Amino acid sequence: MTEATHDEAHEGTLGPRLNRLRAGVLGANDGIVSTAGLVVGVAGATDDRGALLTAGLAGLLAGSMSMAAGEYVSVSTQRDSEKAALATERRELREQPEAELEELTELLERRGLSREIAREAAEQLTERDALRAHARVELGIDPDDLTNPWHAAWASFVSFTVGALLPLLAIVLPPGVLRLPVTVVSVLASLFVTGWVSARLGSAGARQAILRNVAGGALAMGVTYLAGLLLGASGT
Repeated sequence: MTEATHDEAHEGTLGPRLNRLRAGVLGANDGIVSTAGLVVGVAGATDDRGALLTAGLAGLLAGSMSMAAGEYVSVSTQRDSEKAALATERRELREQPEAELEELTELLERRGLSREIAREAAEQLTERDALRAHARVELGIDPDDLTNPWHAAWASFVSFTVGALLPLLAIVLPPGVLRLPVTVVSVLASLFVTGWVSARLGSAGARQAILRNVAGGALAMGVTYLAGLLLGASGT
């Protein structure tokens, strides 16, 4: 196995896992920001622990269920598209095998193979499993590993919940005078970490990702806190 083939094999196996891990980190990030904004906004209006806990739990449950439902619908649509594409490819292989063989040859040529080698490879792949060959080379789909909407939904639910627990506990557990500073510091620190991790998993620059993440969280908490102050003042 050449070095290029070895790297490509590793990319094929690690790529989807890294994408799922990055999606989990981003889901946790959403849980942190949305719940922090909610509880900090409520803290601007009242320092009642019960009200903060109720608002935080409601935000956690609503957000996690919304994330799970949205991910389920999105991935279900993707899975349906993958199944339809495979069905079309299966029909084309049955009705026009020679044209499909030529198409596979051309696709392999575009990847850098010579015409002769591409034709030989296409023939061997077709003899072994024509549908699998076309699915992977032409469609970028693994027929044995279609996207699972239930896995995606549960992953989104769990990652959002984990992220949301941090600001919820930070606003509820400390004594009254420390609730807001503890929440702000813990949330910004967590956003620093999730920004760095998501950037590393996406092979992007960490500095800008961290700055965007932390600034966005700080802005969300600042705006909702001011709104809570105004609402609290108008209600007194």
